[in-house]
Amino acid sequence: MLLISGHGGGTTLTGTLYERGERAPEFKGAPDEDAPYVWVCDEFYQVESGGQTQTIDGQEVQVAFETPMPRGFETRDQGMAAAEDHIRTQFARVGVREADVEIEVVKTQPGAR
Repeated sequence: MLLISGHGGGTTLTGTLYERGERAPEFKGAPDEDAPYVWVCDEFYQVESGGQTQTIDGQEVQVAFETPMPRGFETRDQGMAAAEDHIRTQFARVGVREADVEIEVVKTQPGAR
């Protein structure tokens, strides 16, 4: 399993890319097919009121979270590319420029603590 994080605006967003042979979480909205690679990560966007207060680039921003949207891929490269794009999109939704988001990938074992 790969933990893929985006760092930007003084905060971090991390999602998980489950690899071939690993069991991705099963919940409503999970890919129907047995995709060898499954990306799962929060989605969020800026709102005028409600949501949670987050500090991004030193400013308080109201952020609403959506249910994670799992996506299946045939190759690791496709999953990695989609993960990076997803993370950059989430940061853009709260005003962090794509160029200001640093991506980090950490390989871990399922169930490791």
